[in-house]
Parts: sequence; C-alpha cells; structure tokens
Amino acid sequence: MSKSVKAGLLYACILILGIGAPLLFPDYTFQLALLWIMILFALTWDIAGGQMGYNSLGNILFFGAGMYICALTQVGLYYDIGAYTAASGAIKVDYTPQQYFTGLILGIALAAVGCVVLAAIFGRIVFGLRGPYFAIGTLGVALASAELIGTWGYVGAGGGISLPVYPGDPDARAMLFYGLCALAATGTFLFLRWLYGTSFGLALNAIRDDEEKAEAMGIHTTRYKTVAWAISGFFLGIVGAVFGNMTGFIEPLEVAFPTTTFGIFMVLMVLLGGKGTLWGPVIGAVLFHIVKEVTWTYLLGWQWITLGALIIVNVIFFQQGIVGWMREKWPERFGLVVDRRATISSQEES
Repeated sequence: MSKSVKAGLLYACILILGIGAPLLFPDYTFQLALLWIMILFALTWDIAGGQMGYNSLGNILFFGAGMYICALTQVGLYYDIGAYTAASGAIKVDYTPQQYFTGLILGIALAAVGCVVLAAIFGRIVFGLRGPYFAIGTLGVALASAELIGTWGYVGAGGGISLPVYPGDPDARAMLFYGLCALAATGTFLFLRWLYGTSFGLALNAIRDDEEKAEAMGIHTTRYKTVAWAISGFFLGIVGAVFGNMTGFIEPLEVAFPTTTFGIFMVLMVLLGGKGTLWGPVIGAVLFHIVKEVTWTYLLGWQWITLGALIIVNVIFFQQGIVGWMREKWPERFGLVVDRRATISSQEES
C-alpha cells in the first residue's frame, strides 16, 4: 500500500470519527469541541515555538482578543455597547435568528482580521527579543492585556459580557459550535500541512537552526517571524470567537486570557507530542486532553498531580516528544534513511 493511500485512509478515518463522535456521545459534545480547540492551540503554538524556535508564552492574547472582538461586534451591530455592558443591566436584549447569525459570522471574521493586526503591531516589539527574554516579553503582553480589559468599563471590565443567546434548540446549538471548532482545527491543520512544504516553512526552519546565518543568506527574519505569529493569531482569533459563544459569557482573567491554564496547556501539548512536527501537536493535544478530562472527572483533587507527573515523565523520558521518540525508534517508517553499517562502525570505534 502506497504512502498516499495510507494517508488518505488516515484522513478518512479522522473525518468519520470527527463527524460521528458527537452523534455517538451527545452528552460530551462540549468536551469533544474542546478537544478540537486544544488541537488548534497546539498547532498554532508550534508555528513559532517548534518550526521557528521562538517559545511564546503569550499566544493566549489572540484567543482572548478574538473573543472580545467578536462579542463587541455582535452587540455593537444592534445595541449600544456601553449600555449593554453596564453593571445596572440597562437594556433587555432579544436577538432574532438573522441578527444572531449575521453578528456571529461578522464577529468571527473581524476577530481573525483583528488578531492579525495585533500580531503585526506587537510582533514588531517582541521579536526584537530572543530566547527567554522573548518568552517573558510575550507573557507580559498577555498578562497586561487581561488586566487592561479587566479595568475597561466600556467592555464590561471584570464583570464580563454575556453573549447573545442562540435562537434555537440547545442540541442544535451544541452541534453548531462543535462543527465550527472541528472546521477551524481541520482548516488549521491542512493550511499548515501546505505551508510547511513551501519556501516559507523552510525559512522558519532556517531561523530556528541559525538566525544569524539566515539573515546573512538574505532572509528577512523579522518579516517571517511577524507573519508566522500573525498566522497563529488568525486561527486563534477564530477559535476564540467561537469559544466565547460556546460558553455564553466571557470575562478577562478566567475565560478570555487564561494564561495559567490554556496558555500553559499550549506549550505542554506540543512538548508532549513533539515540537517542530506536523502530527506531534495533534497527538500531544489528544493525549493531554484525554488525561485532563479523565482526571478532572474521576480524580478530582489529584488532577494537577497527575498532569504534573505526565510532564515529569515527558521531560525525563521523551524530551523530543512522542513523535520525536518514534522517529528515533523507527526512522524508516518516517522516510528517514539510516546507514546501519556506519552506525555499527561508530559504535565499535567508541
């Protein structure tokens, strides 16, 4: 069986599982939708963290920004935002189906575009930093954004914003947002699968391997780094907009900019699956989400200990991630040619 046929069968199985999962397990539709979000988190973090070698701790900025941009768009199309978010509850809101879906579609589109703009603005600042300074700088941007939104009364401040109520059956609502999450994650995967095979992907790898040499070869590294971050922002903005409507209520610290949970989960999932690979973030996200949901359900009180143990095992035994370990174990299955005779000779000499 050829490699292309195997890949086609794999994608077909994933498609069938993706469509059938909420039908087989309707009580877990939200958790399944969250799985797709986790996959998107891992894929987008790996663009800079794995492919380019810039470990960002502030990607959650785009998730929260997309959430707020979409919410304000949905509200602002038909109502005064300041009155809507007033603590006194100044107006009663009723959305028609046409108003709801028009606001949702436009909100998602503006969230994606708005996050690209934010990435271009902040990228010019933070990409002047490298190594741990870059990681700390991006973390500072995310934390500052959460605090800023938390004190901005016009957007609800710390009290948050209630999203428009879906004008239909709750089951239909669950399926709608599951489908949007699945579509966003699948679109991200397919786009990155194409992107990593282009000269742009090679440029990102060159920056990761040796940025000074990449600049000497004529690669405009700042431009590539900014565009890569903007791509992450585009997809995170979309999924942030969708997640905000899934929860029905957003506030800055725990929902929109959860740096200590979702922000850290992005990094851990990629490290678990394997940095700098296409399938590593997907595998890491699936495994991490399953462990997280099981421990939160059946080992409440021990969930953080379990996740901590998973991280320790990963760091000690799988520093290169699951996919990296598999590549070393079975290189031929990944299309890598290994000269066994040279390996044996070097071992004998040592």
